[in-house]
Amino acid sequence: MAYKVTSSERLRPSGAEYETKALLYLMNFRNDSNDIYFFVVDFFNDLTGMDRMGNKLWDMQSKGAKNSSPKAIGKELVTLFKNYRSELEFNYYLLFLGGVSNTVRIDNSLNIFDISNVKPEAVKKLKEGLWEESKDKTYIDYESITDEEIEGFLDKVQFIVDDKEPSDYVKSILKIHSGIIPDEQSLVAIFNEIRDQQSSKKNIGVVENITIETSSEALDYYHHMTSNEIKILVLGRIINRNPFDKGVPLSFSSTLHKAPPEKWKTILEDCQLALSRALFNKNRAGEFWALFENIYSVIVSNPLDDINSIFKKLNLLWVEQSDFDAISLKYFISIVKDGVQ
Repeated sequence: MAYKVTSSERLRPSGAEYETKALLYLMNFRNDSNDIYFFVVDFFNDLTGMDRMGNKLWDMQSKGAKNSSPKAIGKELVTLFKNYRSELEFNYYLLFLGGVSNTVRIDNSLNIFDISNVKPEAVKKLKEGLWEESKDKTYIDYESITDEEIEGFLDKVQFIVDDKEPSDYVKSILKIHSGIIPDEQSLVAIFNEIRDQQSSKKNIGVVENITIETSSEALDYYHHMTSNEIKILVLGRIINRNPFDKGVPLSFSSTLHKAPPEKWKTILEDCQLALSRALFNKNRAGEFWALFENIYSVIVSNPLDDINSIFKKLNLLWVEQSDFDAISLKYFISIVKDGVQ
C-alpha cells in the first residue's frame, strides 16, 4: 500500500480563515472530536484529522466562497475523491463550505448534511463539476472513473456549511465558561494566532511527490498541529504566559522552599505532570475549564490573597473532580495568579 503526495498547496490567504475554522470544527464540534488528536496540514488535503496512533483519518477540504453553486461544490470535491480512490483508507470525507447557493439543499436549515439533503438537479450539477475537475487533474486516472464509483464516493461525503464567527470557534475550546472568555478582540487575536501557526506548517519542507506506506508516516514531516498545542496556546493567552514555562512561579516559591532542596526538582516535575493531565484530559475538559474559571475569578476578586487563601476559597466540587492534588493545584493557582496580576 502506498500514497503519493500530490498537489500540496502554499497558503491561500483568502482561504486561511476557513481552513482554521475547519480545524476547530474538527476539534470541538463533532461527536467524535475527542478521537482526533493530530491536524495534518497540506499533506493529504487542506486538512486531515488523525487519531493518536495515526490510523484513523478525517479528510477535509475547505472552500471559503459564500455562495457556492452545485457545480462549484463538485469541483471542490476533487481532492477528497482522489483520496477516496487511493490505497490509504480515509474514514471520513468532509467538505467545509463558507456558504452555498439556495439551489443546493432540500432543507436549508441543515448546515451539516449528506447527499440525501441535496436537490436532485443539484446532484447532477455536482457530479458534472466533479467529472470536469477530475479530467483536468493529472493525479487522477480520469479514464478509469465510473458513475458507480462517483456515486459510492458521494454517499460517504459530509457537507458542513460554516455558520459561526471566528470568536465562536475559540469559545468552543473553553467549553463556554463565561468567567474566563476574553473580549471579542482577544478571541479573534487567538483565532488569528492559531491560523498563523496552521499556515506556517505549509512552509515546513517540500512534501510534493513524497510517497508513504502508512498514514502515520505523514507525521514524520511535521506538517501537523495537535489538540494539546492549541489548548496550551489558548490557556497561555488568557493567563498571559505559557503555563509550561520553565522555572518556579513566583507565587509558588514560598511553598516550594518549605520542602528540602533535594525535593524541589521532583515537586516541580510532578506539578507540571498533573497540570498536563488536567489540561489534556478530554474526558474532563469541562471540569478543567470550570476549575480554571473558579481559580481565575477568585484571584481577580481577591488580588491580595496568597495561594493558600485562594485554595481555601475554591469550589470543592471542581477541585475534587480535577486531576490535581493539593500541591499541584497550588502550583496551578500560582501560574494563573502570576499571569493575570
